[in-house]
Amino acid sequence: MSLLSDLINLNLSDTTEKVIAEYIWIGGSGMDLRSKARTLPGPVSDPSELPKWNYDGSSTGQAPGEDSEVILYPQAIFRDPFRRGNNILVICDAYTPAGEPIPTNKRHAAAKVFSHPDVVAEVPWYGIEQEYTLLQKDIQWPLGWPVGGFPGPQGPYYCGVGADKAFGRDIVDAHYKACIYAGINISGINGEVMPGQWEFQVGPSVGISAGDEIWAARYILERITEIAGVVVSFDPKPIKVIFFLSLKFSPLYGKVIFPSHLFEPHEKT
Repeated sequence: MSLLSDLINLNLSDTTEKVIAEYIWIGGSGMDLRSKARTLPGPVSDPSELPKWNYDGSSTGQAPGEDSEVILYPQAIFRDPFRRGNNILVICDAYTPAGEPIPTNKRHAAAKVFSHPDVVAEVPWYGIEQEYTLLQKDIQWPLGWPVGGFPGPQGPYYCGVGADKAFGRDIVDAHYKACIYAGINISGINGEVMPGQWEFQVGPSVGISAGDEIWAARYILERITEIAGVVVSFDPKPIKVIFFLSLKFSPLYGKVIFPSHLFEPHEKT
């Protein structure tokens, strides 16, 4: 494994000007992320310097099989925390070969709004909270929850410290640092009210860059959890449970109705 790690961490700038660009886009569900890499002849600092690329939209739920080509337009660049060096992550949106945005391309319409002179003059700032839950891969059950069981009452987990309160902090901190390295304006992280649930914040960011940064941060988190063998869910209700003993139904937002206790609904202020 040490040889594999050595190869993964090769510094290409020692031997070549070539760089690797990881093109990233949103898949057909509107939440799944896709990516593929290509070699460029040298370092790039602006999306306008990057070539467009294509992919098979019939394999991502974004085009029919008989007309499956979809074109990627590079829109934002971030430093690649995985390959490092001059390698980059590229946030793209997707178009038909005729240049029309495909139905799942929501960035195109947003960019029109944010590029309007009246909007540009306002310099709109955005701060975005992203909550997520870390799940055990094979059973899709939150980290810190006993297998087939449920955690103790709400209270000690929010911003908690300790092996019995904070679960997955190594993943959270790795993501935090990777986002800073990438150039994402990540402003903080904290543990949430449910064991295995965390949050990061992006911003303040101006205009369309807020969307590009949150999607790049999600991509980096997906890659880190892939390495860690953990599943990340951005669903605010990742677990749905019926407890017949309590005669109550609880669609979970980090709360469990349990015969002996109740996780109260949590409203942010």
